Amino acid sequence: MRNTSTRFPAFASSPFHPPSVLRARGTALQLALLWPAAALAQQTLPEVTVQETRQADAPLETDRRALSAAHVDVRVLELPASVSGVSAVQMAERADHGVVEAATRTVGLSASSEPGNGGLSFSSRGFAGPNSVGVAEDGIMLGVAAGTIAYPDSSWGYERLDVLRGPASLMYGSGTMGATVNAVRKQPEREHSAELLLGAGSRGTVRAGLGSSGAIGDTLSYRLDAYGERSDGERPLDNSQSGKLMSALRWTPRSDVTVDLTADISNQAPSRYFGTPTVDGRVVRELRNMNYNVSDSDLHFQDRRFKAGAEWRVNDLITVRNALYHFSADRHWKNIEGYGYNPGAGTVDRYDYLEIGHAVQQNGNRMALEFKPANHQVAMGWDASQANFSSYSNSPYTGGSTVSAFNPVNGYWDSTDPYLPRTSSQLRQNALFIEDAWKIGAQWLLMGGIRRDWYEFSRLDLVSGAALDKALNATSWRLGLTRQLTERSSVYAQVSTGHDPVTSLLSLSRSSTGYTLSKGRQQEVGFKQQLPEGRGEWTAALFHIVKNDIVTSDPGNPAQSIQGGRQSSRGLELAGAFSVNKAFRLEANAAYTHARYDELMRGTVNRAGNRPANVPRVTANLWGHYRIDDWRGSLGLRHVGGRFADEANSERMPGYTVVDAVLSWNVNPRTTLSLIGRNLTQRVYATSAYNTQWFLGARRSVELTARMHF
Repeated sequence: MRNTSTRFPAFASSPFHPPSVLRARGTALQLALLWPAAALAQQTLPEVTVQETRQADAPLETDRRALSAAHVDVRVLELPASVSGVSAVQMAERADHGVVEAATRTVGLSASSEPGNGGLSFSSRGFAGPNSVGVAEDGIMLGVAAGTIAYPDSSWGYERLDVLRGPASLMYGSGTMGATVNAVRKQPEREHSAELLLGAGSRGTVRAGLGSSGAIGDTLSYRLDAYGERSDGERPLDNSQSGKLMSALRWTPRSDVTVDLTADISNQAPSRYFGTPTVDGRVVRELRNMNYNVSDSDLHFQDRRFKAGAEWRVNDLITVRNALYHFSADRHWKNIEGYGYNPGAGTVDRYDYLEIGHAVQQNGNRMALEFKPANHQVAMGWDASQANFSSYSNSPYTGGSTVSAFNPVNGYWDSTDPYLPRTSSQLRQNALFIEDAWKIGAQWLLMGGIRRDWYEFSRLDLVSGAALDKALNATSWRLGLTRQLTERSSVYAQVSTGHDPVTSLLSLSRSSTGYTLSKGRQQEVGFKQQLPEGRGEWTAALFHIVKNDIVTSDPGNPAQSIQGGRQSSRGLELAGAFSVNKAFRLEANAAYTHARYDELMRGTVNRAGNRPANVPRVTANLWGHYRIDDWRGSLGLRHVGGRFADEANSERMPGYTVVDAVLSWNVNPRTTLSLIGRNLTQRVYATSAYNTQWFLGARRSVELTARMHF
């Protein structure tokens, strides 16, 4: 259950930015995105020939640079850590249009998304939620406020999504004990290229994407990506729409100097569905098509991002980089979010009348120097940022109503609690890091790095006038050794540390004054191998993570919360891809995680031995692709094991397996039509839990898309 007392009200609904204005902006943005895509589709395109690259000739995952997992230039095969991802080509093959759908195809990553956490909440290696599994774009994270991450939402415009598993504080700072998902943008190129996506499907789903790159004169190149989608959803008030525009300009005045400018805007109006009531830990199937929210409910996220980066390759041994950025996010919730089903009366009691708003702004600078003395690659740098968080709400969220369970009259918002500014907070961060990759002979690579983070937090309660100041510091490090057994195989071992906040750093409360960052340590060993002739690869990783100083109850005073608890996890992850022949390709992964609380008291109740909420023991993905001439058939299975909805392990959500399929036809060298079927077996399953209700996964759907490259 989400603690609503830590979520704060919406700047988006302030007198300066009412929800209607933001909704109009979202509609205008989507029209702006869809109009050029439709217009472009009507143009006569020049005849071109596109030659498809066979999978066996494509770069292997382990051959790529570990861009999201190391500050230095090291291949994934050599890296003493577990990192993998999904490329734009794979996302297109699987028709994964959302970041959540695409990222959870990777090994061991499952989603626990819901509207309250922004939709980007994951579980990895036994640790779950936005305060333990981070989300970054091109290596930079927006500060997490009240456990909410909402960007990036769609996968359009990204070259790949990388997942670094285990503590990632050396790379990304606090809040990354389980993993970090890093979205890597497509970059400007001087050679002209363009792509167009048009799609329509079940329940009024429509989507369009446009991407273009090329040269402007002798020294400038650009990249533009626009995307919009909408859907009516499966139940009343389940409609959603979103749009975004991503733009990039690259200036190369000299061969050794590159300057990049990016400017993005994203507007999301997700579904206003807050789950289906349960009875005795079971979904009431007869209610799965119902929505008990109010008719004038609102849910809206808007993000704006600007970045200026420069790289100077001084010589073959020294490179200097700098990135200056500004991020902002406005978010608004106005919903009834709690539903209790009364089977005898055939009614649903509604509670938690929440109106909440966030306004987040973050300005920062990242400076880095890379040099290569002898057999070393050394990277060092300094991160500095300041984030401001303004919150509004109608706390204490009182109010209640009762509606028919089967024929609800949704009604309208009638909370008597005033929607007011509540808190204003500021977080200043400074971090210094250094990493070294030392090549010892032809077969050994020793990597080590250390990072020190300093956080200064201040908070003002706008109602009581009470102020809070807090300093939090932490050091993280990683030490790993890789032994290359052959040209195509390696074995590695590493020890790494990290730190998580006990709650979101930008929304610390007065009750958290005495808390420090929770510290964790991981031991990991692994094996990576490429198959002959580029036909595939496989990896294996064994890990053990212990996280200390989680919040527990004081044994001497059960009503008092202190730090001193501990949770741990250990497990095995396997992933591989294999081209059986030119026509048939398999991709598969599986993970087993044994996670538990080692020390945890809640009042006088001992939770030691329980599994953390939203953590499945087993996850697996399988994709098979078969090609005949201009046709390709793809069949995919996603399995997520049973999870507990609470740390008391009193409510268990059953595991599920979903079957998806894509049938594609290359109409000509530049156009591909795809027929997409999702949840073909019509499985009823829960993705996450909130209050006394479960969020249900999407029913069977069919969609037809067209992709054009020119």
